[in-house]
Amino acid sequence: MLRFASLGSGSRGNATLIETDDTRVLVDCGFSVKEVELRMQRFGLTPSDLDAILVTHEHGDHIRGVGALARKYQLPVWASSGTLQFDGLAVLPKCKTLNVHEPKLLQDLSIVPFPVPHDAKEPCQFIFSDGKSKVGLLTDTGSITRHIIEQLDGCNALMLECNHDVEMLADGPYPPALKRRVGGDFGHLSNHQAVDVLDKMDTCSLKRVVAMHISEKNNDPALAITAVSEALDCDYDDILVAEQDTGFDWITV
Repeated sequence: MLRFASLGSGSRGNATLIETDDTRVLVDCGFSVKEVELRMQRFGLTPSDLDAILVTHEHGDHIRGVGALARKYQLPVWASSGTLQFDGLAVLPKCKTLNVHEPKLLQDLSIVPFPVPHDAKEPCQFIFSDGKSKVGLLTDTGSITRHIIEQLDGCNALMLECNHDVEMLADGPYPPALKRRVGGDFGHLSNHQAVDVLDKMDTCSLKRVVAMHISEKNNDPALAITAVSEALDCDYDDILVAEQDTGFDWITV
């Protein structure tokens, strides 16, 4: 069995649960310990039920609560060598280096990290598998590489960033420098770029897509869902959204 859920996704915090029969990990922790505990209660879990925390990169909305959660519950933290240069992680007693070019097996969970273009020291995203099913996570990347597409090919489920609508970002409240960052090659994926990912990858086995990291100021979930559902030629209701405050419930693949 392989399933995944979200505690919340967006600029105010990100955390994703991945679970197999024998293993449970948290990808990123952009929330306080108290908030994580409350959000995990919805799933009948506590952080003590986790086997590890995986970190994609050192931005606050992904790492804010990692150190405190790891210390309180004595959890190992896996991150790239570049990400581990962040002071709050480097001093953790159970900190482990993740090679973003090598798969890792954690009990019965296969973890395949892969590098992405983002304005962080050594950011990565992940493919997860229990040997039967394959789940991809792709957020916090500003452009699409051949290597990203190769990793995503054949996924049964995909958590895909739909951060912004290009026109809403251009007309929105962000200052010009922040607009350039978000929309740049090392920023975040737009709805159009998310569609481009789906157009380029092998989606023959793809059964579930969740729109992730949607900007509350520069996007509308309806726009993201419409773009993705049209790209996949599926019903609007087939596409799920990771909400900032509630995430989404378990999806089994």
